[in-house]
Amino acid sequence: MILPDFVQRDVALDRLNTFALPARAAWFADVAEPAQLAALTRAPGWRELPCFVLGGGSNLLLTGDFDGLVLHVCIPGRELIAEEADVWIVRAGAGENWHEFVRWTLEQGWPGLENLSLIPGTVGAAPIQNIGAYGLEMAERFQYLEALDLATAKTVIFDRAACQFGYRDSVFKRAAAGRYLISAVTFRLPKSWQPITRYADVTRELETLGVTHPTATDVSDAVIAIRRRKLPDPAQIGNAGSFFKNPVLDAEAFRRFITRYPDAPHYPQPDGTVKLAAGWLIEYCGWKGRNLGPAGVYEQQALVLVNRGGARGEDVLRLARAIQDSVQTTFAVALESEPVVL
Repeated sequence: MILPDFVQRDVALDRLNTFALPARAAWFADVAEPAQLAALTRAPGWRELPCFVLGGGSNLLLTGDFDGLVLHVCIPGRELIAEEADVWIVRAGAGENWHEFVRWTLEQGWPGLENLSLIPGTVGAAPIQNIGAYGLEMAERFQYLEALDLATAKTVIFDRAACQFGYRDSVFKRAAAGRYLISAVTFRLPKSWQPITRYADVTRELETLGVTHPTATDVSDAVIAIRRRKLPDPAQIGNAGSFFKNPVLDAEAFRRFITRYPDAPHYPQPDGTVKLAAGWLIEYCGWKGRNLGPAGVYEQQALVLVNRGGARGEDVLRLARAIQDSVQTTFAVALESEPVVL
């Protein structure tokens, strides 16, 4: 098997995942432009290699070495591609840092993504997870994305319907998992903008800052301050942000739950279901600040699992399963993890 020169052998992934977990890739390539993927597909025998597409490594749990090819997406670029009566249409390369992209849109005077400030990762990873925070999901600002078919290197366009967005979910985590490399994402940013401040944390932070009529940058600043207080910096302690999804109960299951736990935070959804706060469930079970070997639960936010130093993927998995068992036993509620396990 002869691969292009830009493909490296035996590369450490420790610094390419925010959990700082040890692992190595048998083959590795930084993909800075789509033409590289086209060159790869012409290489004899490359399809024999399992492939994994890596963005910022912020939603990833490595459980060991990967005996295949890791494609690290580094495609740059950000631009205004059109302006309509009611929106700015903005495109970004999949390798762009998400938070830096959000702040750049605000600097240009294009609001709409401010509630998603300081979420780690890349632009290309945002649609896969349908990232969301403080009352906004990425899907609400999404126009379309461009993805490279790993089998043919041809570009495929996915509109919102084709992405099948759900709560922290998309087709790229299900039917299309492992098939595409997202190369660029395009967003619709509203000119008739209204701040989304219905979350109590955001409201309180703006009040603390003395802001009564917030701009998009004010909201972004508030979200950044909140996240910095609650969430650990991966540069200081390894983590992947929120490890568990907030569970959603149907009306009958919620009625039974809230009868037993009337003080539990909960958030009614438009379809009649009710979302629970996973962090509250975990803290109620006594896990906040606890360690299980070299992996632990962050002291300021029970949703976050951390690498205390020297943890491996199996240590984090063991902790996650212990937490899931506790929550299931106590509340009869299943917790689903967010990170991709490799």
